[in-house]
Amino acid sequence: MKMEDLDGADLCFPQLINISCKKPAPPQTEDLVLYAVMFSVSLLTVVLNLLVIISVSHFRQLHTPTNILLLSLAVSDFFVGLLVIPGHILIQQACWFLGNFACSMYHYTGFVITSASVGDMVLISVDRYVAICDPLHYHTRITEGRVKLWVCLCQLFSGLYNILFLKIQLDSHNSCYGECVVNIDLIGGTVDFIVTFILPVAAIVFLYIRVFVVAVSQAHFSESVNKKSELKAAKTLGIVVLVFLMCFCPYYFLTLVRGSAFVAFKICNFVFNCNSCLNPVIYALFYPWFRKAIKLIVTLQILQPDSCEANIL
Repeated sequence: MKMEDLDGADLCFPQLINISCKKPAPPQTEDLVLYAVMFSVSLLTVVLNLLVIISVSHFRQLHTPTNILLLSLAVSDFFVGLLVIPGHILIQQACWFLGNFACSMYHYTGFVITSASVGDMVLISVDRYVAICDPLHYHTRITEGRVKLWVCLCQLFSGLYNILFLKIQLDSHNSCYGECVVNIDLIGGTVDFIVTFILPVAAIVFLYIRVFVVAVSQAHFSESVNKKSELKAAKTLGIVVLVFLMCFCPYYFLTLVRGSAFVAFKICNFVFNCNSCLNPVIYALFYPWFRKAIKLIVTLQILQPDSCEANIL
């Protein structure tokens, strides 16, 4: 249907009848249920990851290289709940009135968060690889300073890469007023698929295969408390990585395959965003220090003097 055939009331910008987008159809019952679930997941994601951020930042005992990586991942997940999921609801629910710049910044933020999360997963895999496969040199190779530098470089690469990627896509993007989408062409999508999916996933899988081969071979000979602790950490973080891949892979495969069912894509996108909510749940299930930290935070005991020195391990 041509724009000029529409009633002005059906357009996002009635004064721009020839270039305005049509208003989204009123949400159906199933849409309202989905938005309610998404909002709940968004809120839960923000709260749970904020607990992780406070825990690792506040308690000195938790200032370890591995936990710094978990902190970086929690920050990315926090912004998924705070910005990405609510923005997705807004885009699906109503016309976009915030302009092209705000639209570009929303998509840019989402791309950066996704890339940074993937980078964090690679760094977590490297951390566990060195801890299990080269334990004698772990504390000299994996230090807090180096991990902080790696995290900063990961964030910097993610930011610069997505500036270039989004600029290329927006240069060829021509849409009506009132929507906020980025139409990724085949070449751009393929390059992004390789850079943010194939290469990091291949690295993660390779590193964790090596980790678990070594872990299994050492299981019968491990007697030290420290070694058992490293193996337990590898198992827990392996679950985090596995859940990430299970949420990540379907979304990227459907993004690459053109013509996928819209409903299937929405479901995979929702599952992908839900991963940000699942990580703190995994920590709560497998890390006693996280459960203890939550108790101290919720009961406001962290406001007491020298609470950062509390023994929670």
